[in-house]
Amino acid sequence: MNPELLQRITARRAELDELEERLAKELAEVRAERDELAVAERVLERVSEQLADERASAAPVPGQVGGRAVMLIPHHASDVEETVLPPEYQRILAIVRQAARPVMARQVGETLGVDISVRSKLEPLRGKPVRLTDRGCYGKRPTAGSPPACNQTRHHLAVR
Repeated sequence: MNPELLQRITARRAELDELEERLAKELAEVRAERDELAVAERVLERVSEQLADERASAAPVPGQVGGRAVMLIPHHASDVEETVLPPEYQRILAIVRQAARPVMARQVGETLGVDISVRSKLEPLRGKPVRLTDRGCYGKRPTAGSPPACNQTRHHLAVR
């Protein structure tokens, strides 16, 4: 046998062994990363399912009052449209938006044509903007005349 050819074959075999070792390490790293991604996928699926369950359980459901189904006001969210609100609540939101500034419940009543001089007619109307405010449809701002430590519920209504 030719010693020069034998030396070339031995050198090439050493190169290929080194390449095989390097590729085996890379393959092991690729497999480990693929396994980590599979775990991350499963965790993401579980978390997504839990969030969907939480959203479903937090979603408002129709309530019962005196044996009748009543419409609950849903919490404000970017994917919830105002059309799910009862028409009177939609009109209240439109009035507040049209004013483009904070308005008082009394002003909303005047625009809706409610006799605001009769307290028994104004109070139910006052509760509707409060429900919308509590659900995040718009915010409350204290009136300028209210002292800071005041326990009164006089508020201006402002669209968020």
